[in-house]
Amino acid sequence: MSGELGGLSTELNPWWPTYYVGQPALQAYWEGLFHKHGLEAHTQFNIIYKSAVWDADLQQYRIVLEDGITGAKIETEAQAIVFAIGGFTRAMYPPEIEGRDAFKGTIWHSAEWNHEYDLKGKRVGVVGNGCSVAQFLPKIAADPSVEVVNFCRTPQWYIPQANFRYPGLVKALFAYVPGVMRLYRNFLMARADTGALAFRKENTFVVKQARKRFTKYLKYKVPQDMIEKLTPSYPPGCKRIIVDPGYLDAVQQPNVTLNWDGIDTIVEEGIKTKTGEVIELDAIIFGTGYVIEMGTMNLVGRDGRTLEGYYADRGGPTAYLGTCIPGFPNAFTLLGPNTATGHASVIFTEEAQINLAVQLLKPVLAGKAKSFEVTDQATNKYDDWLQRRLSTSVWTDCHSYYHKNRTETKSRIVATFPGPVSYFWWMLRKPVWGDYISVGAEPWFKSMRRKKLLRLALFTALLGLAVSLRLLRPQSLPPRVADVWVQVLKLFSQ
Repeated sequence: MSGELGGLSTELNPWWPTYYVGQPALQAYWEGLFHKHGLEAHTQFNIIYKSAVWDADLQQYRIVLEDGITGAKIETEAQAIVFAIGGFTRAMYPPEIEGRDAFKGTIWHSAEWNHEYDLKGKRVGVVGNGCSVAQFLPKIAADPSVEVVNFCRTPQWYIPQANFRYPGLVKALFAYVPGVMRLYRNFLMARADTGALAFRKENTFVVKQARKRFTKYLKYKVPQDMIEKLTPSYPPGCKRIIVDPGYLDAVQQPNVTLNWDGIDTIVEEGIKTKTGEVIELDAIIFGTGYVIEMGTMNLVGRDGRTLEGYYADRGGPTAYLGTCIPGFPNAFTLLGPNTATGHASVIFTEEAQINLAVQLLKPVLAGKAKSFEVTDQATNKYDDWLQRRLSTSVWTDCHSYYHKNRTETKSRIVATFPGPVSYFWWMLRKPVWGDYISVGAEPWFKSMRRKKLLRLALFTALLGLAVSLRLLRPQSLPPRVADVWVQVLKLFSQ
C-alpha cells in the first residue's frame, strides 16, 4: 500500500523508497514508532482478553484476561476500555466449502502462510480471487514449475498499480524543506477522497466513468477470450477494488488456470467442482479473507447489556460514529462498525476515532468526571442518517464482507462509511457533549462554561477596544504598542 497513507499523519516519513511499499517496510515504520514513543513500558504481550463487565458503583470495568503462555487467569480493573483488535486478524474459511480434513495434501490460509512448504514442482489450488490472492498468486506462479489452479466465484475490478521510485532529491525536499512533505500528503489524501464520489449511485456520470475506466484497463491487460469471465456485473466499488500487482498478467501464464465452475467440496485428492470434476492437487491455499471481528468481544455494560445482544437487537453491529456504543460507558471501538471507506486510509480514520476518545477520556483520567456514555437517541439519529446514505450506495448491488452476511446482498452493511474520510474526520473532530450521558462531570462542565464565557467576555471587550483605537487613529500609536496589540488580538481570537 502507499507508505504515506499507511502511516500516521503526525509521523510523516520522508524516506519511503517507493510510492507503494511492502509489509516489511510498513512493519519497520510502525515498530520504529513503537520504540520511539517508549510504548514497551505500556505494553503487555501474550495476554488474551476474555471478558469485561461494567461496575456502575465503581464506575470501572472488571476485566478478565488470560496469560497466553501459562494459561493463568488475570483479573484487573480499568476506568476505560478501547478495542483496537483490527479488522483483518482471523483467517476466514468459507463455511460452505466442506471437507478440509479429508484432503491428504497440505492446506493453509494466506493469513497463516506456511513458510516451510516448498511449492516447487507442485500443483496448487488457490481458492478466491480478491486482494490477498491478487498479491500472492503472481509470486508463486513466477516459478514455471508450479502449476496453479485458481478457483474463482465472482470477477473483480482492477486498477493499475502505478508504482514509482522517489528520487533522492525529492526525498531530501520532503525531509529538509518545511511543509513540503505535509503538502504532498494532503494532496494524496484529497485525491484519494475523491474516490468516494464513485460510490454514490446518484452520481451517475461518475459511476459510469469509473466503470468505463476500469473496463478499459481490463481490456488492455487480458485477451478478448478472457474479457467476459473477468468483467463484473456489479459497479466498481461494490466489492473492494484491487490495485493490480500483476494478477492479470499472471493468470495468462501457461502454468495458471482459472476455474469458474464453483467448489462443491474438498476431497482426498483435491477439489471437487460443482460440475462433478475432481481436480487433483498437492496443496490448497485459501485466500478468502478474514472474519470481521465486531460482535465477538465478551463485553457487558450498564444494566447488564451485552454487546452481542445489542448488535442482535439492531440487526447488526451499530455504533455512534463507529466509536461509541450506548450502554457501554467509557468504551471505544477502533475501526468499528461503518468506519472503513473502500477508497482511503483506515489509519487516518482511526486517528479521528482516537482523537474523539482522548477528548472524552481526558476529564475522566484527570479525575474530573467518572464516565461518558453516548445516548440511544444520538446513536439512533446517526444510524438513521447512515442507513439512508448506505441505501443509495453501490455497496447494495452485490454481496461482500462489507455486509453483516457476506453472502447476502440485502443484509445490513456494517463495514463501510458512506462518504469521504475527511467528512468522517470533521464529524469526530470534537465531541457533541449533549450526545453523552455523564457521571460526576457537572463541576467540570460548569468550569468549562465559565471559561467559555470568560473568553467571550474578554474577546468582546478587546473587540470594543479595537474599534475605539481604530476611531482614535491607531497609526499614531508607537510601533511597539501596536505590535503588542496585534499579538493580544491574535491570542484571544484563537
